[in-house]
Amino acid sequence: MKILVVGGGAREHAIVHALSKDDVEIYSVMKNLNPGIKRLASDYLLHDETDVEKVAEYARNKGIELAIIGPEAPEEAGLTDELLKHEIKVASPTRAAAEIETNKEFMRLLMEKHNIKGSVKSRAFSDIELAREYIEMLDGEVAIKPIGLTGGKGVKVAGDHFNSIEEAVEYAREIIEKGIGGKHRVLIEEKIVGEEFTLQAFCDGKSIYPMPAVQDHKRLLPDDKGPNTGGMGSYSCSDGLLPFLTADDYEAAPTILQRVIDALRMEGREYRGVIYGQFMLTAEGPKIVEINARFGDPEAMNVLTTLKTSFVEICSGMADGDLNGISIDFENKSTVCKYVVPSGYGIKPAAGEKIEVDERAIKDAGAVLFYASVNEVNGEIYTTTSRSLAIVGIANELQEAERICEEGLKHVKGNVFIRHDIGTKELIDKRIKHMEELRGI
Repeated sequence: MKILVVGGGAREHAIVHALSKDDVEIYSVMKNLNPGIKRLASDYLLHDETDVEKVAEYARNKGIELAIIGPEAPEEAGLTDELLKHEIKVASPTRAAAEIETNKEFMRLLMEKHNIKGSVKSRAFSDIELAREYIEMLDGEVAIKPIGLTGGKGVKVAGDHFNSIEEAVEYAREIIEKGIGGKHRVLIEEKIVGEEFTLQAFCDGKSIYPMPAVQDHKRLLPDDKGPNTGGMGSYSCSDGLLPFLTADDYEAAPTILQRVIDALRMEGREYRGVIYGQFMLTAEGPKIVEINARFGDPEAMNVLTTLKTSFVEICSGMADGDLNGISIDFENKSTVCKYVVPSGYGIKPAAGEKIEVDERAIKDAGAVLFYASVNEVNGEIYTTTSRSLAIVGIANELQEAERICEEGLKHVKGNVFIRHDIGTKELIDKRIKHMEELRGI
C-alpha cells in the first residue's frame, strides 16, 4: 500500500515511524526537510502543506491509496476534501469536521446546542466594549482565545498571563484589531482551575477508541513558568491513567468525546481520524479546554511508541469508517518525551544554528529520537524558529522512562534549550498535591 503523510514535524515523524512497521511505501509532503521522515519515505515533496491542489496532484501522480494529515492547517485548507474528490482514502477529518478545532466558537456552540457535559461559560465578540462587559461579569477570571488557529500559542489566562481586567481587555482588543488567529473576533471563557490532561482517540465516524492519557507541558520554563509554546514535552503512565487521574476521571473524558462525535454526525459533519480533547481535571471532574482534529504534538509520541496494533490497519479502518473488529492495544509502558528547542524559543529563537545529534548513542541509551522542525543540509542538522527534535524514554516505571529520556538528551549538542523537569517526581508530586487540595482530600 502507498501511504502519504502530510507534515514535517516530530508528530509526523512518529506517524511515519509507526506506519513503517508494516510493509508499506511511505510518501511525504513537508515544508522542511525532516531527516527522520526522509530516511523512511520512498519519496517526498518539499512544499507548503496547505497548497491542497499541489498536494493532491502529488498524491495522484504517486498512486497514493491512503493519506494521513498531521497538522491542523491543511485540514482547515480542505486537503481531506480535495483528496477524497480524487478517490484517495483519508484517515483525517474533512474541513467541516475539523472545524471542531479550527473554530473555537463553533466548538463551544456545538457543545451548548447538544447539551454536552464538560463545557464552560463562554461567548465570542467582535466588539471590544461587549467583550469588556463579559470580562467584568466574570470578575476578570477568564481565558482569552483567538477564534482560529495559533499553533497552541494564542491563549492567555488570568493569573498566568495577565493580572487585571484592564490587561485582559487589552489582549482581547489586540486579537480583535489584529485578527490574531485569522478572525477579528475573540472568545472569552471562564477560567477553569485544575490539572490539564490529553485524551486522544481513534474515530471511524461513529465510535471512538480512546488511547492512554497524556499530560503535556505548554509553558516554556520549569515549574510551569514563561510563555505558552507548542508543547515542551509530555508523559504517560503504564496503566493508561496519570498520577492525579482516577479511572472514573478517565472514563468521563471519552464519554464527552463520544458525545462530540455524535453531535458532529448529527450536524452532517461525520468525523473520521484521530481526535483529542484537551481536558482540565477540576474538583467537579473533567472539563474541555479545547478539542483538536489530529494527534497532539508531543502527545502522539507517547502513544504511538507504545501502540501494539498495526497502525496501518487502524488508519485504513478510520478512512473506511469501520474500526469494528480491530483490537486496539497498547503496551503497558510509561513514556516521557522532552523537546529540544532552539535557544530563545518562544521569544526570539536562534534559527539556522547547527545541532549535533549522536543518533547511535541515543539509541544505545534506550531512547527514541523524533526529528521536528529542522533542516538537513549536506547531512548536517540546523534549527528553524520552531521545535527541533524530541527524545522519548520508554520503560515499565515512569521514573525509569524519565531517566532514559535524560540519557538520550545528553547526546544532543548545540545552542538549544530543554525543559528538564517534565516527568520528574518533584513536578508530578506537585500535580498530585494540587488536585488533592482542589478536591479537599
